[in-house]
Amino acid sequence: MALTISSTFDAGNIRVVSQDEAQVDLEIVKDHMSDFYQWFYFRLAGAAGREVTLRITNCGGSAYPHGWPDYKSVMSLDREQWVRIHDTSYADGVLTMKLTPPQDIVWIAYFAPYSMERHHDLVTQTATLEGVHCRSLGKSIDGQDIDCLTIGDGPLSVWLYARQHPGESMAEWWMEGVLEKLTDEDDPVARVLRRECTFRVVPNMNPDGSRRGHLRTNAVGANLNREWHAPTAERSPEVLCVRNAMDETGVDFAMDVHGDEAIPANFLAGFEGIPSHSSRQQKLFDLFGETLERISPDFQREHGYEIPPPGEANMSMSTTQLAERYGCVSMTLEMPFKDNFKLRDEVYGWSPQRSKHLAYACMDALHAVLPQLKKATAERDSARKEEVTA
Repeated sequence: MALTISSTFDAGNIRVVSQDEAQVDLEIVKDHMSDFYQWFYFRLAGAAGREVTLRITNCGGSAYPHGWPDYKSVMSLDREQWVRIHDTSYADGVLTMKLTPPQDIVWIAYFAPYSMERHHDLVTQTATLEGVHCRSLGKSIDGQDIDCLTIGDGPLSVWLYARQHPGESMAEWWMEGVLEKLTDEDDPVARVLRRECTFRVVPNMNPDGSRRGHLRTNAVGANLNREWHAPTAERSPEVLCVRNAMDETGVDFAMDVHGDEAIPANFLAGFEGIPSHSSRQQKLFDLFGETLERISPDFQREHGYEIPPPGEANMSMSTTQLAERYGCVSMTLEMPFKDNFKLRDEVYGWSPQRSKHLAYACMDALHAVLPQLKKATAERDSARKEEVTA
């Protein structure tokens, strides 16, 4: 039986360059109107019981070539459980996968996909629960809804949003975990959080890129996490509608959820370097990180991004823009495409399930720092009133 490769489905991305009975050479397709590429997701048919070599030949020119060493791609027989392809290697710009599929059809991806169909199921099922409200904040360029779920009725305004970069699908698996946690009527932590906070959860900021199989951009090649300083309806309506909604509610605490290609660890990035950086904000950010590290063995603070010098933050990114705009504590959570190398899972690597468990831990950490968050928010509000009356 001849091998067949296809990717013309929700979140699919690959192009066949050449093939014979046992080897297929492939290329990842660039994001539309952009040079970014790294995400792949395709179906392999006709290889049951025989070894096949799949080579992605253009990895050297991808967005993050340093992400390929030590990386293992994932495979699924049912699109529910995803395991690592152990015989994955990288050399000279080529990612090589060798596998012997146990059945006629298998699915292969950069990370466990989170399709738009699953997104719609998540939003619909969560919206049916008592105390949950759902609305569309606006439309994407392709006309898809930017869904926002509101949970809780407390005075603290908490925003959680994910998948500005659509290929970072672990971010929406994290969101699935957060929504499970926050809507659990039997969870005492969730009950307190709902009483003290109003959560606004945007599970997918970039539905167009998600459906198109993009790594990093929306339908017109915009990197949404470089649009927060000046979003427009023409180029980044997804950011514009979310930021407008934030202006209406204010923000006391925010998490932007992502995935990192190269660093084999979970970590936070903050807002150091913004013009109005304060010790009040920094202390709470540090406390949250310290608390999360104690709660979850999958989180650490040793490895992460370089901290910018004072006054040199990139203000086009959401975390820095929100911290400056609202005087809040905001942060970017990064999860690995590879694994947490200090707590390895040889079968699954970093996975949807572990993403969800990290989400539970993040909410436990938020609960633990609520007294300090209340105090910091009150201090900010008091300082702002003094500025107005001065």
